[in-house]
Amino acid sequence: MVDLSDELKRAKVLVEKGLERYSIADSPMDNGRCPNRLAQAMRYSLMAGGKRLRPILAIWSAEACGVSGDQAMPVAVALEMIHTYSLIHDDLPAMDDDDLRRGMPTCHKAYDEATAILAGDGLLTLAFEVVAREQKPLDVVGECVQILADAAGPCGMVAGQMADLAAEDRTDSNLEELEAIHRRKTGALLCAALRLGATVAKASDEQKDALERYGWSVGLAFQVVDDLLDATGDEAKMGKRVGKDSGLGKWTYPGLIGVESSRAHARTLADSAISALNIFDERADRLRALAHQIVERDH
Repeated sequence: MVDLSDELKRAKVLVEKGLERYSIADSPMDNGRCPNRLAQAMRYSLMAGGKRLRPILAIWSAEACGVSGDQAMPVAVALEMIHTYSLIHDDLPAMDDDDLRRGMPTCHKAYDEATAILAGDGLLTLAFEVVAREQKPLDVVGECVQILADAAGPCGMVAGQMADLAAEDRTDSNLEELEAIHRRKTGALLCAALRLGATVAKASDEQKDALERYGWSVGLAFQVVDDLLDATGDEAKMGKRVGKDSGLGKWTYPGLIGVESSRAHARTLADSAISALNIFDERADRLRALAHQIVERDH
């Protein structure tokens, strides 16, 4: 039986060390070329904690395919940089206009809007520098860069964010279109984490396909629960304002199909994710346990 709590704590410690190793001490942020205020704002948001789910998925995916998770650390760090940039921009007044993130003032509140925008820009581009400079083996770097760009770019996460904004206050919501939004906004980067770990491990096509199916299902389950927590969660545990999605007129699973149906949908997605891992042995047990934990989380 996997003790997921301990496994997550251990993995998070490794990710935090990886962030220090690749994104701060050995980067332009630390050798005088990056303006101090910009470097501080980037570090403020990047090192503010959080679940570190995306880098952990990349590491555990690589390990499920038979290699050391440390081999996937550069792509794991890059994923967290891209995720953090997206949060900085998502919190801006022109987007979701949030004051808190992970229980702390959002980047534009701690600094200012212009600095927050540039901090996000800096993290996005630094992510690709880390992969290009640090990822091994070299023959998979190009594929990793393409996976990251596809997931984060105008047909992936950014597309989902645009579609999410465009849907605000529309009254013609439907489940198919809502899931299309979240497959891009949330699912694309989560799925990329699994694909990146498998790519670094030089996994078989069968393994890559299985992990990708797991990633899409887990990504949607995560978003369903996120919507539930925004509707019913505890602000103190969440570390951010709740009830904001309905206030902004956003489409959500509880708003569309109700709270209980949303919970059932999340469980179905988690079961689908676990079924996708049938070709793997016990090295994928943490991924299986994580699918269950995502559905049960309270923050």
